[in-house]
Amino acid sequence: MTFKDFIAMTTKRSLLIAFSLFVWSCDHTKNGQAVPNNSSLHGKKVYVYTTAESTSLRLTLSDTASFESHGQPLETEICVFVDLSVTFQTLIGIGGAITDASAETFAKLPETKQRELLNAYYDKKSGIGYTFARTNINSCDFSSDVYTYVSDGDAELRSFNIDHDRKFKIPLFKKAIETTQGRLKTFVSPWSPPAWMKDNNSMIQGGKLKPEFYQSWANYYVKFINAYKAEGIPVWGLTVQNEPMAKQKWESCIYTADEERDFVKNFLGPTLRKNGLSDCKLIAWDHNRDMIYQRAQTLYNDPAAAQFIWGLGFHWYEDWSGGEQVFDNVKKVHESWPEKNLVFTEGCHSPYDSKNLSDWKLGERYGQSMINDLNNGTVAWTDWNILLDEQGGPNHVLNFCMASVHADTKTGELIYTNAYYYIGHFSKFLDEGAKRISSSASRTPLKTVGFTRADGKHVVIVMNDSSKEIPYYLWIANEAAKVMALPHSISTLIIN
Repeated sequence: MTFKDFIAMTTKRSLLIAFSLFVWSCDHTKNGQAVPNNSSLHGKKVYVYTTAESTSLRLTLSDTASFESHGQPLETEICVFVDLSVTFQTLIGIGGAITDASAETFAKLPETKQRELLNAYYDKKSGIGYTFARTNINSCDFSSDVYTYVSDGDAELRSFNIDHDRKFKIPLFKKAIETTQGRLKTFVSPWSPPAWMKDNNSMIQGGKLKPEFYQSWANYYVKFINAYKAEGIPVWGLTVQNEPMAKQKWESCIYTADEERDFVKNFLGPTLRKNGLSDCKLIAWDHNRDMIYQRAQTLYNDPAAAQFIWGLGFHWYEDWSGGEQVFDNVKKVHESWPEKNLVFTEGCHSPYDSKNLSDWKLGERYGQSMINDLNNGTVAWTDWNILLDEQGGPNHVLNFCMASVHADTKTGELIYTNAYYYIGHFSKFLDEGAKRISSSASRTPLKTVGFTRADGKHVVIVMNDSSKEIPYYLWIANEAAKVMALPHSISTLIIN
């Protein structure tokens, strides 16, 4: 009932009734938007899809349950509590990076295995339905060589061309886009400007962009975006710089928070706008969670810079020194600037070890990160390389890493790690437009996040990283369904 309908019912006898109906029909709101009330789920089915260690279950329909009346839970009953009436951010996409290494490895596969991989990642029915991708501008560590798209010293960018990418990356992108039926969203990231634009005259070992090349470098992004668009690969977004506080033995470039702010507000932002690319989502930071709040504070507290920045990207490598992932830092940025967006832009396991391809901790790290990041306001989540070879490369600085899928280029076989399945518990069952709903577990071994999809179905993901079976109730508005969380498992629960 609308407020106009309510006013129309204002006779003396009907005023009280109309007001009661108006209150009853109103939805709870979040950020000023109405969302549906919890409706009765009695008798409704829950379909449980599971991946579990020491079983054959891999995104497998493992159980069905029904909702029954269940009032106040006992303190001894383990529950996952879901409130369908409280909604948060809207999901944009889940996917992985198509790097030079991924594309080169893909090109070495037999055609049948290429098709298998494309379906495994980008087909919603036979695979896990990726709709989000990242790629590199110029070379990165996961390239076989160091390259740029211009000749040395060409500040006017007259020599700019992407012939390098036409051999491997662009063909793979086109096949991925075709498999997703055009739904693939791509964002792009530079690891380093050309060496001659930097104060250390090298693309590696950090260094900084020389001030006299700020405008030329801003123009470079535009050239790349337009070149990819001309190839049929629309660029949805871009990051300012990959890991701007890391001096690496591979391609890298340092920006302090102040330097990134000034580059964005004085050069990159205005250049994108001038060239009709204001709709291309500009993502700052693109580094770890540890320093994300300081970067956000510097960028967002300057209105001239903040107007151009769609959101911040972040990685998970803050625990490289043996610490823990600081998920709360993401939450604090979201709480402080709720109008801005958050994107997980990169994560992988390092170093590569063929003996660890079946290590269950691979997938559990993904599950833990994805659940926490999404609960803290993240709107999109991106794995690193979608595919690497049997050595964890190719990589021109031998910085070999793990991927969710590896290829043995000698035999042509594909190896799916459990990380692939853990990511699939999100990407396969969640579409763009899904809204996060409130979901919480009453016991710490269980981790959970929930969404309502655009088709009206509710999706609740529950992860158990303990070595024990945990029976629990999926509890929604005095209705509950009995479910079992297997040891070291992740489950996606679909409520029709």
